[in-house]
Amino acid sequence: MPQHTHAHTSRCPACDGFPVASITTGARHRDGSRVTIRVTCPACKGTGNATPARTVATAGK
Repeated sequence: MPQHTHAHTSRCPACDGFPVASITTGARHRDGSRVTIRVTCPACKGTGNATPARTVATAGK
């Protein structure tokens, strides 16, 4: 089934709506579970939403 991209969504283009990832370091805790680090998207700061670009309006004669 084809996936549709919606240009009108406010999804972050850098992380595609998945703002937080858990990355394993390779080390293990004493109970045997993996040590992980949570990393957030620097573009949207972990929200998953893109902020709309501000429009600049010039006022004058």
